[in-house]
Amino acid sequence: MNKLYKNADDAVKDIQDGQILMLGGFGLCGIPENCITALVKKAVKNLTCISNNAGVDDFGIGLMLQQKQVKKMIASYVGENAEFERQLLSGELEVELIPQGTLATRCMATGYGMPAIFTPAGVGTEVAVGKEVRNFNGKDYLMEYAFDADYAIVKAWKGDKQGNLIYKDTARNFNPLMAMAGKITIAEVEELVEDGELDPNFIHTPGVYVHRIFKGENYEKRIEQKTIRKS
Repeated sequence: MNKLYKNADDAVKDIQDGQILMLGGFGLCGIPENCITALVKKAVKNLTCISNNAGVDDFGIGLMLQQKQVKKMIASYVGENAEFERQLLSGELEVELIPQGTLATRCMATGYGMPAIFTPAGVGTEVAVGKEVRNFNGKDYLMEYAFDADYAIVKAWKGDKQGNLIYKDTARNFNPLMAMAGKITIAEVEELVEDGELDPNFIHTPGVYVHRIFKGENYEKRIEQKTIRKS
């Protein structure tokens, strides 16, 4: 099976309106910049996006929000995006906010083939509205369903042509969990190497989970909140 694609445009060419996408990253760290740019260019719309956050106004998923491509956002933290806030308050954007650990565990459950998980996070809050609650050993737990994503789009530091991936430092966040979870997983990498060059002991995502891979370019790697020590 040839998993190697020319570029982001080629890798996302069959993503259609109304589909459900998982997008890796944490803040602006480890986000699939090339694929997001390609999706903006492709102008697909009515998307449901599952991501830890919604980027900022002019970067990441924020670029898709600017173009009104996102119908629903499923996320944990959205506090850095004024356009997201505007669309939410105006009723243009459907939003499902999820505790960060719950979001991660639902991604993991999807990859593991589990239909649902039970978690104490959110019990007794707005997060629990309309959800089943079960009691285990005297403690209440919410039942949260695994996701059903058409595509998982992730970004890694290194990858080979079989789709084996290594993430670097903090970019190893939601990417490994989401890579397991998509019906089709697309990986963009900073460095693409030949098969056999990656040490198996350091591979974070085995190639069996990855269906498409390409070498990205022109990564900005922005810092979301820059903090420096006072002199």
